[in-house]
Amino acid sequence: MAQTLVNIRMDEELKKSMEQTCQELGMNMTTAITIFAKKMTREKRIPFEVSVDPFYSESNMAHLRRGLEALDAGKGVEHDIIEVDG
Repeated sequence: MAQTLVNIRMDEELKKSMEQTCQELGMNMTTAITIFAKKMTREKRIPFEVSVDPFYSESNMAHLRRGLEALDAGKGVEHDIIEVDG
């Protein structure tokens, strides 16, 4: 079967993490992406659940911005981690 070159761009740290994970699984990134492409083509869907991480919700980002502003103003307060049901 003829081969073709596919170029993708991704965050450098993500690439390093993916390479490490692939190495731990005994494969390279090309093999991992080929597995993904074959499964996606066969099933006609993304082969895993895609959802939004609640950490990045607008309400949480606003909460984090307020916290940073308080810290910058010298009004920081320690508190427990807020758990969000996903």
